[in-house]
Amino acid sequence: MTFPAYPDYRDSGVEWLGVVPEHWGVKPLRYLGRFRKGLTITKADLTDTGIPCLNYGEVHSLYPFEVNQDIQVLKCVPAEYLETESSSCISYGDFVFADTSEDLEGVGNFTHVSGSEPLFAGYHTIIYSLDSDVSSRFLAYCLESFAFRTQLRMGVKGVKVFSVTQEILRGGIAWIPTTAEQTQIARFLDHETARIDALIKEQQRLIELLKEKRQAVISHAVTKGLDHTVPMKNSDVKWLGEVPAHWEVKPLRYVSTMIDGDRSSAYPSEGDLVGEGIPFVSSKNIVGYKLTDKNLNFITPEKFNSLSRGKLCDGDLVITVRGTIGHVAVFDSAVIGNKTGFINAQMMIIRPDVGLTEYIRLCSESYFWQKQLDVAAYGSTVKQLSNPIVGGLVIALPLELKYHF
Repeated sequence: MTFPAYPDYRDSGVEWLGVVPEHWGVKPLRYLGRFRKGLTITKADLTDTGIPCLNYGEVHSLYPFEVNQDIQVLKCVPAEYLETESSSCISYGDFVFADTSEDLEGVGNFTHVSGSEPLFAGYHTIIYSLDSDVSSRFLAYCLESFAFRTQLRMGVKGVKVFSVTQEILRGGIAWIPTTAEQTQIARFLDHETARIDALIKEQQRLIELLKEKRQAVISHAVTKGLDHTVPMKNSDVKWLGEVPAHWEVKPLRYVSTMIDGDRSSAYPSEGDLVGEGIPFVSSKNIVGYKLTDKNLNFITPEKFNSLSRGKLCDGDLVITVRGTIGHVAVFDSAVIGNKTGFINAQMMIIRPDVGLTEYIRLCSESYFWQKQLDVAAYGSTVKQLSNPIVGGLVIALPLELKYHF
């Protein structure tokens, strides 16, 4: 998409912004409005009735960019907060920033208030209210831009958690067109983003259908094989049904070794995390049945050597065993950048027999694997898997694997 050029441009003085139209203003946020803190409360202070309250987790996940408290359902705080904590009450056109982020990508995450009812900003938030005649809708798009976000990301510090302070936000520079241009730009972006969001929603529906088809194809291949003409036999396993007559049905422990992590006093604490060293793999590093080095933590070689179990080898499988259970990925040194690593407390290692790594990983995507997990997992609030449960998961195994994965 191209747009007509303005007659004249000038250097904005902002590295990540470059040039702007000659007549546009360029100002730090401190000169356009005022900042203040959200409520100093915890989740325990929230109720189901009262005045809606927006917390930093909702800024990051549920309501990025915009929240309408007149429509969307939020947890609440008591109505008396309107008298005792009025400075943390926000209204139409205000902004709420999350003051911490677990990654650089989330630095600067905010939501723009578009509802008219009273709303409180909760814990770990920073409120920004305009004192100028700048359009809050236009400014919302400005704050969402790469050029503005980059300014904030250049200013934060942290290893595991990045802190976004009021001082960093005050120094963030915005660009200000004329009032008429602000209105035109905001209306244009409202229309275009709504159209794009509708396309995304449709594509997401298609992706979900393709995921279902993918699981069905994998499930059939690892339980029925690829030759539809071979004799079949009853597996005697619920949800598995018939398998090729020449296949064996075995618990996972017969074709692999299950290894728990080190849960002793030597287990790494937050203070043991460093910027580089031995990978400390967690569930957040499993994305779509693959291991990623994004947001990967590290421990020192000395700390690694003090641990007795939970040490990874190239070709191992890691499985999540607490919370979101059953996600499996291959530990690949080419991806992680190290031939070894250590698993966190929410994971277990599956060390397959030679040649079975990718086949077992494919089994983990199948319908019958997931059904076994659903039945075997324990814990009413947080689902968990034990070493015997994982080792007892049944797979259908060709006597001779003719296909290499």
